[in-house]
Amino acid sequence: MSHSHPLSGIYAAALTPLHDDLTLSPQPVVSFLNHLAARGAHGALLFGTTGEGPSFSAPERHSILKSALAVRQTHPEFRLLAGTGSPSLDESVTLTRAAFDLGYDGVVVLPPYYFRKVTDDGLFRWYDFLIRQAVPQGGYLLGYHIPTTSGVPLSLDLLARLKDAHPQKFAGIKDSSSDPAHAVALGGRFGKDLLVFNGNDSLILHAFEHHAAGAITALANIYADLLRQVWDIYRQDGDAIEAQMALAKRRKILDRYTPFPPILKALAAKMFGFPRWPVKPPLLDVSEDVFEQVWRELASIES
Repeated sequence: MSHSHPLSGIYAAALTPLHDDLTLSPQPVVSFLNHLAARGAHGALLFGTTGEGPSFSAPERHSILKSALAVRQTHPEFRLLAGTGSPSLDESVTLTRAAFDLGYDGVVVLPPYYFRKVTDDGLFRWYDFLIRQAVPQGGYLLGYHIPTTSGVPLSLDLLARLKDAHPQKFAGIKDSSSDPAHAVALGGRFGKDLLVFNGNDSLILHAFEHHAAGAITALANIYADLLRQVWDIYRQDGDAIEAQMALAKRRKILDRYTPFPPILKALAAKMFGFPRWPVKPPLLDVSEDVFEQVWRELASIES
C-alpha cells in the first residue's frame, strides 16, 4: 500500500464529551484528542455517527470544532476532519465553510437523509452545490456511505460523477457499509484514484488490500493502538493478520452492544480514566449490568 495523499491514515470517529446537563464540554474534547494522538491515531473525525453528530445543532458543532484546534498545540500534525452533513443543504454549506475557515483538513458529509428514495441526479446536484459553495481550493470533501443508518446509499456511478466534476475537492468516501464486497467493488472501480476510508474495524486489512487509503472507526476511540499496528505493519509489507484478528475479536463483541456511543463512553472512562460522559437523547446511557457484561467479555480475550 503506497497511498501518499495527505489525508491517508488512521482516524478515530471521536466521541463527543458532554456535561451531565447534556451541554457540550469543550476542554475534555482537547484532552481526549490528545489521548487519541498519543495512542497512534493520525487524526480524528468530529461529529460523525460515533460522535452523535446529527444530534447537535450547527452552532454547537461550530463551537466544538473551534475548541478542538487546541490539540495541535501538543500534536501539530494531528489531522482534523469535521462531520458537516445535514438534511439542510444551507446548514451543510454553513458548517462546511466554517470547518475549512477554521483550518480543518477535510469534511465528511452525510447525504441528505430524510428523503430516502432520491435519485443519483438529485444527490449529485446536492453534493455539487455544496462543493462549489463551501469547499475551497486545497480542501477535501469525503462522502459518507452508511446506508443502513442514513437510508441513502452513495452509488459507484454517483461517486464517479462527483470525482469527474471535482477531481481534487471530492476526495472520496468513508465506507461504513460493513460490506466486504463493497470494498472490493470500490477498489476495482477506482483503484487508488478515490480515497476510501473503511469504517469497520473487522475489515480494515481487507479494505487495505483493495486500495483503501485508511480507516475512520468507532473502536479507534479505545483501540487506536491496534489500528495503528495494522496500518504500520501493512505499509511495511508485513503480515498484519494477527493485529487484525485482535481488532476483529473486539469488534465482534462490541457489535452486539450497538449503538456505540454509550458503550464506548463507558469504556473510555473505565480504561483511561475519563469522566463517564452521558449521551444525548434519543440515545440512552448503558446500564451497569450491560456494561459489566461487556467488560467481562473483553477481559476474556485479553487473558
